[in-house]
Amino acid sequence: MNLFRVVYSLESVTKEYNGRTVLNLDTLEVRAGEVLAIVGPSGAGKSTLLRLLAFLERPSAGELAFYGRSVSDQWPDLAARRRVTMVFQRPQLLRRSVRENVAYGLGVRGARENGQVTAVLDQLGLTTVATAKAHTLSGGEAQRVALARALVLQPDVLLLDEPTANLDPYNINIIERFVRRVNEVQNSTVVIVTHNIFQARRLAHRVGLLLDGRLVEIAETEDFFARPSQPETAAFVKGEII
Repeated sequence: MNLFRVVYSLESVTKEYNGRTVLNLDTLEVRAGEVLAIVGPSGAGKSTLLRLLAFLERPSAGELAFYGRSVSDQWPDLAARRRVTMVFQRPQLLRRSVRENVAYGLGVRGARENGQVTAVLDQLGLTTVATAKAHTLSGGEAQRVALARALVLQPDVLLLDEPTANLDPYNINIIERFVRRVNEVQNSTVVIVTHNIFQARRLAHRVGLLLDGRLVEIAETEDFFARPSQPETAAFVKGEII
């Protein structure tokens, strides 16, 4: 993992909706090649942060930089935005076959399919349902299709918003193994939002805690859980903040 190259840099970034501040970050860096887990209770601003990182929304104030280039004033062009993909908690799939859903992004980009769809279907255990209509799948299968559709594009950055919420252990295990593979083999940077602190501990190199839109602490995973520097982090790890 390259700890010295910064993918995202956020300084004094806020996000407001109807006059209410939902995100207020003093500073945050996302490092190239890492898995960064963002944890915190519901309503803490975790999904809002991901939407900023995905360039789906603009900060209300502050400085957001992507690979060292400010995007606060000049929004990134299409080529830059295509370096990032996001998988949402509730996948939105086309009423087409699984294979067609996974290949959809390649078609939009005018890219040739050279076996990568078949490979990613196999890696995510979707080969046997490749011809099935996506709307007939179970929740776990649908989430794996959404992940496959994102990963077939080979993004530099993968953003995951509660990718295993409400899934059974079988599907959680498949998705977690694939996220590790993407990070280790493709060297993709991964930012995952999760309520599951055990998942954060299994997957992440670093973990950050968001409370009421503020980044309370960010640390190497072992330090975050075993030696938290903030009382709020200690309380969250103990399950005293939910």
